[in-house]
Amino acid sequence: MDLDLWMLNFLTSKGLELEMAHYVLLGIGSIFLLLVCLLGNFVTKKFIVQGIRKLIKNSKNDWDDILLEKKVFHSLSALVPLIFIQYLSVPILSHFSFLIPFVHIVVKVSLVLVIASVMVKTLKTLDDVSTRVPYFKDKPIGSYVQIANIMIYVVAAILIFAAILNRDPFALLGALGALTAVLMLVFKDTILGLVASIQLSSHDMVRVGDWVSMPKYGADGDVLEITLNTVKIQNWDKTISTIPTYAFISGSFKNWRGMTDSRGRRIKRSLNINMTSIRFCTDEEIAHYKSVELLKDYIESIQSEIATHNDTNRHDKSSLLNGRNLTNIGLFREYAHQYLLANENLRTDLTLMVRQLEPTENGLPIEVYCFSNNIEWVEYEGIQADIFDHLLSSISNFDLEIFQNPTGKFGS
Repeated sequence: MDLDLWMLNFLTSKGLELEMAHYVLLGIGSIFLLLVCLLGNFVTKKFIVQGIRKLIKNSKNDWDDILLEKKVFHSLSALVPLIFIQYLSVPILSHFSFLIPFVHIVVKVSLVLVIASVMVKTLKTLDDVSTRVPYFKDKPIGSYVQIANIMIYVVAAILIFAAILNRDPFALLGALGALTAVLMLVFKDTILGLVASIQLSSHDMVRVGDWVSMPKYGADGDVLEITLNTVKIQNWDKTISTIPTYAFISGSFKNWRGMTDSRGRRIKRSLNINMTSIRFCTDEEIAHYKSVELLKDYIESIQSEIATHNDTNRHDKSSLLNGRNLTNIGLFREYAHQYLLANENLRTDLTLMVRQLEPTENGLPIEVYCFSNNIEWVEYEGIQADIFDHLLSSISNFDLEIFQNPTGKFGS
């Protein structure tokens, strides 16, 4: 005899009306189903999940430990009660068949939510694992994870509505096509961020850890995080700037990665010389400058070259305006150049020069252009300061004067 029929006969034999007996059976069945679900969930977590946990703890891999941290297997255990409800609800609700479709809809919705939760947690695990892999550490994996999460949520929402409305998900998806324009307007920032993230990654424009400067947004510092919609930058004053990802495509910014990769940081600064102090050097001064170790070889070489030129062209040297002559500004430029070459804090394999720029109302700029071999900010500033401390102190030895306002001597 069928158990349900036997219990029904038993209850009616005890004086219960048939309708009341159905409700009692429903209560007993519901309690039984609840106990089965609790027992199934307990067994799954106690034995299966714990068994998996022990295997993972004994594993040498790191990624499976993150799966435990994100409780992926814990979420999967929720599938067991749903399976029991799906199959046991039919006999339990045999006398209340109108409730079966509702229960099955709840199970389908719950099933979609559980699977979506597991997939999102798995993607989060993938994101965390990527930060531990050197090759992917500076890649915007988080942006792609966010894109995948959005797709999961959209698909889950479609499946839930399809289950509630008892419609084919593909038919529902086709109906949503009419809302494409509205969806594009609502998710405009997300779509722009998606396009920008793909371009930033494919063209390797920005990586996590890069030093970038965006004056428009007042940002100057290291990139902390690249997401679908924003890029976080920690400025040098330790503040955090959050900039739309699309701004890196639509606007301009400076990435200092090339400097970091070359291990050389550029020094580009000028000294403004008072042009009234520039003149030819006398023989006595030239003889004096020969005692400067950095100029001795240069002066001997250039003097021989100048003498050959003047003799060949028979210039009248009774006037310094005839032929070629050494100047105090020329000797200072060469001295500065030799000083840079001898400086152990500079990269001689990269561009290194001392050059004249176009004269201005503030004098004649003599620019130092070179690269330090230390790119750290504090050390770099120290190297740069030492160079100009020395050059500023040396310039008076060449009878040159620095132009500066507002003194009458140099500003007139």
